[in-house]
Amino acid sequence: MERILIVEDDKGLREGIELALRREDFTFTLCGNIGKAREALLSGMEFQLILLDLNLPDGSGYELLKEVKERKNIPVIILTANDLEIDEVRSLELGAEDYITKPFSLMVLRARIDKALKNAGKDLAETYRFGDLTFCFDKMLIKKGEEAIDLSKTELRLLQLLVENKNIVLSRETLIDRIWTDGADYVEENALSVAVGRLRNKLKENGEGHLQTVYGKGYVWKA
Repeated sequence: MERILIVEDDKGLREGIELALRREDFTFTLCGNIGKAREALLSGMEFQLILLDLNLPDGSGYELLKEVKERKNIPVIILTANDLEIDEVRSLELGAEDYITKPFSLMVLRARIDKALKNAGKDLAETYRFGDLTFCFDKMLIKKGEEAIDLSKTELRLLQLLVENKNIVLSRETLIDRIWTDGADYVEENALSVAVGRLRNKLKENGEGHLQTVYGKGYVWKA
């Protein structure tokens, strides 16, 4: 569910946007000024997008745009009656993803929202969490609780393959083929077993943890 914050002092417009764009994967929080928007942003709710007017009764939308980009970097689309090029340039320089002048088509707004959400998703490194274990392979970040765990290249590749195929048994042959891809003609028979053992020790996954052996087949990461 994508939660969108609408910061717009025109009550009819903000409610009209919510009504027109309401669908199963969108939910909206409506605010008529910067103060209410700040309260919403500090409430603990996670917003995936902000629709922001520049001319608000208690200040300029530029102020809120700057605060958002400095703290959370949530995608922001500016909705404004200001049609001067300098306003658009300033908004984009402060980090806004898009700039739409009023009046605008709701069909165009929907398309711009979809595009902003899609582009934002590309920038987010996927994070996996299993109990106290946290993995972000794009950043090579492996943690147990607050403790960072140092893995070798082989151990990291093994963990990534298992986690990205969680609940699927990967055969020894598949893992060996995918991990040792440096063109080596020969890999010691127990190399995979050694790598699994070291990975279990570092993650403290001994016993019936997430990394399980499926005898006669291979290994699986149980989520």
